[in-house]
Amino acid sequence: MSTATRRSSLTDWTLLVPLVALVALVLSWGRDLAPLAVALVAVCLAGAVLAAVHHAEVVAHRVGEPFGSLVLAVAVTVIEVALIVTLMADGGPKASSLARDTVFAAVMITCNGIVGLSLLVGALHNRVAEFNAEGSGAALATVATLATLSLVLPTFTTSKPGPEFSTAQLAFAAVASLALYGLFIAVQTVRHRDYFLPVETEPRPGAHVGRNGPKGQNGPKDQNGQNGRDGQKGDGAGDGDDDHAAPPTARAALISLGLLMVALVAVVGDAKAVSPTIEKGVADAGLPNAVVGVIIALLVLLPETLAAVRAARRGRVQTSLNLGYGSAIASIGLTIPAIALASIWLSGPLLLGLGPVHMVLLALTVVVSALTIAPGRATLLQGGVHLVLLAAYLFLAVSP
Repeated sequence: MSTATRRSSLTDWTLLVPLVALVALVLSWGRDLAPLAVALVAVCLAGAVLAAVHHAEVVAHRVGEPFGSLVLAVAVTVIEVALIVTLMADGGPKASSLARDTVFAAVMITCNGIVGLSLLVGALHNRVAEFNAEGSGAALATVATLATLSLVLPTFTTSKPGPEFSTAQLAFAAVASLALYGLFIAVQTVRHRDYFLPVETEPRPGAHVGRNGPKGQNGPKDQNGQNGRDGQKGDGAGDGDDDHAAPPTARAALISLGLLMVALVAVVGDAKAVSPTIEKGVADAGLPNAVVGVIIALLVLLPETLAAVRAARRGRVQTSLNLGYGSAIASIGLTIPAIALASIWLSGPLLLGLGPVHMVLLALTVVVSALTIAPGRATLLQGGVHLVLLAAYLFLAVSP
C-alpha cells in the first residue's frame, strides 16, 4: 500500500484508537485507578500518541511546510496550557510553580531532546544534517528572548519578593510573549516562509553535501516544486515517496485534523489520569516532586518527538527543527498570557523565576544551540551534545 493510500485511509486503527483513548479518559477522569486500569490507560495513551503523529502527517501533507509542523505544535501547546490552568485551579502549595516547571521542562525537552535526537538521526542517515540557519536561528532567538523575559527576569525583579512578577510586570510579559509569538508565526508562514522549508538532501553514504544541498544542486529556483532558496524544495522536499504522493483530499485532511485534536486531548488527559500513580511511584522512590512534571512533559511531547524523528529520517531536518523550536515558542508564548489571564481568579503566588542551576542550563542550551545552528549543518557530535544537556537536566531533576 502506498503512502498516499495509507494517509487517505480513515478506516484503520488511526480512526478507532483516538476514540478509544478518549473513552478511557472519560471513564478514568477523577477516579482512583487500580493497577490494571492504569496499565490499560497507559496503552491507550501510547496508541493516541501514534495516532496523533499519523494524523498530523496527513494534515501536514495537505497544507505543506511549515504549516504542518505548526499545526501539531500549536495543538499540543493549547491543550497543555488548558491542563496547566486546570491543575493550578485545583490549588495546593505545589501549584504556584507548576507553570514555571512545565514551561521550562518543555523548553529543555524540545531544544535539547527533540533537536538533539533529530540531528543525531539526520546525521546518521545523511552523514551531515542540513537545515536553514536563517529560519532556525530566528526561531532560537525567539525562544531565548521569551525564556529570558518570562523565566529569568522574575528572579531578579524587586517589585515583589521572591521569583515573582508584579501585576504590571506579568501583564507586560504576557503581551510581549503573545506579540513575539504572533510575529514569529507571521514570519514563518508568510513573509519568510522559504527560511523554514526543508533543505533537499539525499541519504547517500559518503555523498558530498554542500551548503546548498547535495553536490550538483545549483542556484536558487522558485518554490513551485523546484529548488528554493539555499537548495530548498517546495513543500514535501526530501520526503521520499511523499515528494510524488498526491496530497489527501480536503475532506480527509479535515477529518484527520479533528482526529488529531481528539488524540491530543486523549494524550494530555490520559497522562493526567496516570499522574497519581506516577506521583506515588516517585514518592515511594524518594525522588523530588519535580520529577512528576518532567515525566508528564515527556508524555505530552511524545507526538512531536516521534513526528520530528520520522521527518529527520526522511532527510527533512528543518521540519524537525520547526517542530522543536516551534513547540518551545508556543509553550512560552501561549502559556504565559494564559497564566497571566488566569491569575485574575487564581489564588496564591505565581512563581516564574528559575533557580541558579536551571538558569545555567538554559544559558548553556542557548549558547550551544547558537553554535549548532550558525553553520546550517550538524554532525553526530552536535546531536550528542544536545542529548547530553537533556540528560544533565533530567539527572539534576532526579538528584538536585
